[in-house]
Amino acid sequence: MKRLLSLTLLLTMVCATAHAQLSFEDRRPIFKLNDKTLLTTPAEGLWSVATGWQQDWMCGWVHASADEQTRSGEWTILSGKISLPQGDLLVRDSYREVRDGLVQCVRRYEWRGEETLSHVTLSVRLQLAGEALMPCLPGILYYGNKNGAKVDPTRIPVYEGRAGEFAIFEEHRYPMPFAMLENAAEGYAAALHTVPSPVRGAVLSDQWWSMGVEAKSGYAEFVLYSGPIGYNGQHSVAKALQRKPMRYADTYLNLEPGRIIEKTFYVELYPIASEGTGFQQPIYTSLDMHKPYDADRFPSFDEIVRGKFNFAKSRWIDLGGDAVGFNMYDNSLRKELVMGWCGQADSPGFALQVLADRLADPEIEQMVQRSMDFLTTYKVDPERGLFPVRYNGKEYSQGDPVSCGQAMYNFAKAIEVARKSKKYDTRKWETFLREAADAVSAKILSEEWNPLSTAEGFYIAPLAIASKLFKNDTYKQAAERAAQLFADRHLKMNGCYWGGTLDATCEDKEGSWAAFQGFLEMYERFGERRYLDWAKHAMDVCLSYVVVWDIPLPAGRLADFGFKTTGWTVVSAQNQHIDVYGVLFAPEVYRMGELLKDDRLCRLAKVMYRTCYQLTDPFGSQGEQLQQTNFAQHGDMSNVYKLRGGYSEQWTVFWITAHFLNAAARFEQMGVSM
Repeated sequence: MKRLLSLTLLLTMVCATAHAQLSFEDRRPIFKLNDKTLLTTPAEGLWSVATGWQQDWMCGWVHASADEQTRSGEWTILSGKISLPQGDLLVRDSYREVRDGLVQCVRRYEWRGEETLSHVTLSVRLQLAGEALMPCLPGILYYGNKNGAKVDPTRIPVYEGRAGEFAIFEEHRYPMPFAMLENAAEGYAAALHTVPSPVRGAVLSDQWWSMGVEAKSGYAEFVLYSGPIGYNGQHSVAKALQRKPMRYADTYLNLEPGRIIEKTFYVELYPIASEGTGFQQPIYTSLDMHKPYDADRFPSFDEIVRGKFNFAKSRWIDLGGDAVGFNMYDNSLRKELVMGWCGQADSPGFALQVLADRLADPEIEQMVQRSMDFLTTYKVDPERGLFPVRYNGKEYSQGDPVSCGQAMYNFAKAIEVARKSKKYDTRKWETFLREAADAVSAKILSEEWNPLSTAEGFYIAPLAIASKLFKNDTYKQAAERAAQLFADRHLKMNGCYWGGTLDATCEDKEGSWAAFQGFLEMYERFGERRYLDWAKHAMDVCLSYVVVWDIPLPAGRLADFGFKTTGWTVVSAQNQHIDVYGVLFAPEVYRMGELLKDDRLCRLAKVMYRTCYQLTDPFGSQGEQLQQTNFAQHGDMSNVYKLRGGYSEQWTVFWITAHFLNAAARFEQMGVSM
């Protein structure tokens, strides 16, 4: 195989010949690309401060420009003051280029009045030229969240780029703390990176800086504010609940005499090769800035595998007859064998085969054989292209593309491993997978196939594997058609990957993972370079949900454990907590690091896997929902100011265990030293 050249490196090469230039005109920073001014500060002044608060929003704006420009080493320093009736607010910006196209700025405010200055909002504002610019706010807003908006625009942030729209969120909500705007028509994008921080002098006890975008006529603004947030036309609301926002007001400051506040941010302006790619460069800039690569501060790989296996054994149930397997729920509460999504009863059938030598447990072989044999009794419906995924001891029920696609993948992987080891009787498994693949292929290859969301992307990988297992070209054709359809829909980001979770119908990392897994499997099985390119795009969307920094937490369950957020993943534009799901695609991130010759991805993948074992209790149990920001789905949700730092540990469905074992098996197959 020819030596592969990273798409990231290609982009870097483009930027090396056409990176942005920083200059200063009339004591203002000007950002140019190919000698064209594209990013500037507002005409009314370099600095803008609001001095009042009315109707839940900032008011009484005053502006100022720099009086002095000086040079100190690599820094260009702009100084001035905002004169108010109560005294002077001294302001100073210090700029330097830290690499081609990336500029650091430290903004400093110093209140010199003799009395406290109340109801103040500090800001950073940068204006990018262009109409209807499309934003990416990682984990929150993907090019407007167009797909989720079609389902219910009230449950998620939406944004069309029309003048007057805004999307501004707490910095601790961002897994990667940057905001991006793309001008696809003219081939450029820009990003504002922030160094997140709470604000001294805030009225609220846990008030942070906020970041986002505001659409204007002919341009859009990147904004940093010292607290105010809002979206979907509503000021002072937080995306606090699954289905609606909560009021989050009075986010102003009271500056006592002598108070100094500094804010560090970074600006990058760069060309893009095609529509829907503007979000990619700042992802790698964010990785380079935060360097989330220290895996050794987290539990070891062996500890995780053994701990998760022991907990998996505690979920083994017998529902009578041949109905045995891994329970989705706590055994004392409810007993159901559920494939895919939250149940993952099918996952150990693959994972435990691979991990058997490491675990050295004599029960593994019979657990794998018996559980997988029983799951083959879930009869495929050839008309619907689905099969039931639940059995409660009495009846089979439900069935959806996410769950069915994930189950088919695990059957395919289990068969592949078992054929090599020759320890298992796979005849029933193979019959089940053939029937499922036949039904799914017929559905995908039909003229009327038009999937609602990226959920059916979970069929691509198992069909690709099955085409090799059974030497069946029809399965390959179906996988190719599905891959092409989702590439056509999503590579331009005029509708981002979505619909991969069953309790949210919006842009989500699971939908992105469906495409990422499918595209990469197509490349691995068939070797066509286009699939690797597509996998890179889908992976980068997945990565945008990965937290790259340790978010400081208030007193609460997470702080009790000294919890570190790095490597965890935000769920979706609707469900804004973090979870362990990223462990499932960590091996594929590592593999992409190998293929693209990018060691950052390999190092990040190890962190993504090992960090997520945090909070495991002495019984081996972990909850699903961790509240790193002002959002919750369970417990007392009446007070928005008490949500952050909470932890819902009661929802302990089996996927939280199965995904660790599944990913561990894939790392083991790859020979990765963890």
